[in-house]
Amino acid sequence: MRLTGPLERVLRVLTADPSAQHYGYDLMKSARLPSGTLYPMLARLQQEGLVQSEWEAQREDAGGRPLRKYYRLTAEGARVARLELAHASTQARRAAQGVATRPVREGTR
Repeated sequence: MRLTGPLERVLRVLTADPSAQHYGYDLMKSARLPSGTLYPMLARLQQEGLVQSEWEAQREDAGGRPLRKYYRLTAEGARVARLELAHASTQARRAAQGVATRPVREGTR
């Protein structure tokens, strides 16, 4: 899995409560992503067995609203997401430390 910025945002939303179900619009708002980025990503994650989805049951009080498709991490998806996010955090810390601790060369001030 290549952890891109958009994928990282989606995984952070999904791992905040791995057992929670999120519908697409909820994920779009939370991860600040357009549908054209989010839905192909969710499809790939589902093909890889990291996310599962299910349609909500028809509700009488839905007021004509279309059925929602809910997504959540599988057990393997939660494991992989935690590892990827931990690795990304470690890389970000190292990069920040490298920038902050890089010595100043003489004559470049």
